[in-house]
Amino acid sequence: MKSDIQIAKEATLQPITHIAKGLNIQEDELELYGKYKAKLSDDLWTRVEKNEDGKLVLVTAINPTPAGEGKTTITVGIGEALGQLGVKSMIALREPSLGPCMGVKGGAAGGGYAQVVPMEDINLHFTGDIHAVSIAHNLLSAMIDNHLQHGNVLNIDPRQIVWKRVVDMNDRALRHTMVGLGGRLQGVPREDGYMISVASEVMAILCLASDLMDLKKRLGQIVIGYTYDKQPITAHDLKAEGAMAALLKDAIKPNLVQTLENTPCIMHGGPFANIAHGCNSLRATKYALKLSDVVVTEAGFGADLGAEKFLDIKCRKGGLKPDAIVIVATVRALKYNGGVEKKNLSQENVEALKQGIVNLEKHIENMSKYNVPVIVTLNAFVSDTDDEIRFVENRCKELGAEFAVANVWEHGGKGGIELAKTLMHTLDTKKSAFQVLYEDSLSIKEKIQKVTHEIYGATKVSYGAGVNQAIRKIDEMGLSHLPVCIAKTQYSLSDDPKKLGRPTDFEVQVREVNLSAGAEFVVIITGNVMTMPGLPKVPAAESIDVDEDGNIIGLF
Repeated sequence: MKSDIQIAKEATLQPITHIAKGLNIQEDELELYGKYKAKLSDDLWTRVEKNEDGKLVLVTAINPTPAGEGKTTITVGIGEALGQLGVKSMIALREPSLGPCMGVKGGAAGGGYAQVVPMEDINLHFTGDIHAVSIAHNLLSAMIDNHLQHGNVLNIDPRQIVWKRVVDMNDRALRHTMVGLGGRLQGVPREDGYMISVASEVMAILCLASDLMDLKKRLGQIVIGYTYDKQPITAHDLKAEGAMAALLKDAIKPNLVQTLENTPCIMHGGPFANIAHGCNSLRATKYALKLSDVVVTEAGFGADLGAEKFLDIKCRKGGLKPDAIVIVATVRALKYNGGVEKKNLSQENVEALKQGIVNLEKHIENMSKYNVPVIVTLNAFVSDTDDEIRFVENRCKELGAEFAVANVWEHGGKGGIELAKTLMHTLDTKKSAFQVLYEDSLSIKEKIQKVTHEIYGATKVSYGAGVNQAIRKIDEMGLSHLPVCIAKTQYSLSDDPKKLGRPTDFEVQVREVNLSAGAEFVVIITGNVMTMPGLPKVPAAESIDVDEDGNIIGLF
């Protein structure tokens, strides 16, 4: 079969003004970025904000494996299939980070015949949103060091600065750095480090802010460090939030693009789900709900990460109430969870499937705790056998979940008709009674316990050196009511990536606790998860090239 980029280049795209017209969006309510991309204006929101909301569908998945699950591909395919059924639908997705594009994971625009386009633009610079986040974040970093250089009137303790720099690339050499070296004119020497841009609190704020003024307020709330007498210092104290907001004034506007089948897609924001909150922007989702009858959105990695954060952070903060949850799995990935080596995954093995399906079972149980109807879809591979598919279907139905097979990677919307019909039947016949997993009133440790026990299945939580002190500081600041955003490996329900399936009797190790006062959540870092990934031995960047005509090749 053709590569993703070959398929995308052969697609017939409609002008984005035509896509917008189908949503009753006027041309003067768009800010065009060429012929096939546009930002949605604030004037549009003013006109549609009183529209009735459509139905909200969350697509999530089992824990990712090298066998692949195809969550974004399924999300795009559902949107295309709903369009073929005549349903006025939209997709809401995150923007890809350049780190994984140049690394190993790939892009975030789907695959095969279920893609969002223009694919090269989306996976590279798109409309510049992530660059704007990076420069706004690093402006604050520069202002911190500039303040130290010019007398440190705020009495900032350089040893207690918690604000790192960012870059939108996997670069392990930048995890721990020293800045200010080279003499008096070069700044105050201190330890520093970098995160990948999509882990930035500025990205989280962009994705959770309701409008530009809320964005500016939240930016001002960012805690960058502490004084010598342990008092918090904010971006507002440094008078940085105005300039940061100015850099983000266009980035906060959602982006409108389309799928290969011309289904409208709002793509905006890009936090990772293993180290951040893993959802596209709240504004993007709310625009989509006002403009369509069914909105299909996704949250990053498995349901233990992205879906939990979508439900307990984004829905809590934005007042969203999902109407259905679709969990994506593959027979191959379930067999991998059952102990089969990657090279043998194409061979029928129902016994291994029985061992590995416990991972899917746990995710079904977890999503059911939110009182939202659950559908399981198998992303089809040619190697799947009837006996394997039948086994998964029967087990899902025993657990109270609807079931459908999807083949959207190969056939686009046509391959998702069964799933789309199952989804619409669920939306028509089952009512969601959504509730969050925990209440705001619980303590930070009680919230950690709730997620690690209820969602991951852990029996114990241990806290590393300095963590209890960090939690006490948050309590003293009166911010213990905030939700928790747990940074954890995506490969396992536990904090150990090697524990596949459904691990039991394990301990989660909390290594670090960081306050994101602007995003209004508390980041809990567990195990060995890194906020700055590294490139693999053979990065995807080695295969990406551009020819003499400016055509990009080798991009997936």
